[in-house]
Amino acid sequence: MSAEKFQVDQEESEESIQLHIRGELDLAAALTFRHALEEVVHRADKALILDVGQLRYIDSTGIGIVVSALKIRDELKAPFSVRNIPASIRKLFDLTGISGFLNEGIEGRA
Repeated sequence: MSAEKFQVDQEESEESIQLHIRGELDLAAALTFRHALEEVVHRADKALILDVGQLRYIDSTGIGIVVSALKIRDELKAPFSVRNIPASIRKLFDLTGISGFLNEGIEGRA
């Protein structure tokens, strides 16, 4: 079984910036993810949305980066949400205690 290559695609509209992340977010992919977030996380003029529907795995490094983004957006009082969370990823978010801090759009409750 081969690991699916990590990928981040950005989609921007007048109201939001969406980052669609897919594959496996582990230590090897952390720099790519961090770089993609750094480009948009301080843009308080638009909602920031992480779409994780195609994310297959996330480790503690990836969770830490999500928490960092959550803190930055909170300090900026800027909207931040995570959508389309797969059951396996939701379980990790629940176990680490960050689920309660993540705003989920209607699409995130699938």
